Amino acid sequence: MAPLARDEIERAYREYHHSVLRRAAQMLGNEQAAREVVQEVFVSLIRDPAQFRGASSIATWLYSATTHLCLNKIRDRDNRARLLDERYAPAQATGAAAAPVEDLAAARELLARLPEKLARVAVYAYFDGLTHDEIAEILGCSRRNVGKLLERVAELAGAREAAE
Repeated sequence: MAPLARDEIERAYREYHHSVLRRAAQMLGNEQAAREVVQEVFVSLIRDPAQFRGASSIATWLYSATTHLCLNKIRDRDNRARLLDERYAPAQATGAAAAPVEDLAAARELLARLPEKLARVAVYAYFDGLTHDEIAEILGCSRRNVGKLLERVAELAGAREAAE
């Protein structure tokens, strides 16, 4: 498939930038950081349109690219600390229950330590509630492989809990 033309990228932006923003905001918990991700995803596509190979729909590619970029941002230690402070400090100050905050912080910490493919499959399954078939389509692998990847995520999460 030929690389996307500039007008096709512009059309994709008009049609999907809200979805990309929503996805990034959901993962990062920060509107400004999410807006930066939207910009990075589409600028990256403009600079290198061949990265979209047409193996899936543009919506699926954008979803995957956004997830990948957000996971990289979560892994950035300085950025991760800032995001957690911005998102959770106000909830703690108002007396909100601490357990869900701790759970989310622990989940983000685990995602930051997982290898890229395992982190992506964990987000798709546990945060997004996608089926194995849907995850397999996004990752370009078999449904059975998705199951094995999720088993590995569970093993690593269990090992983390046992260490604490």
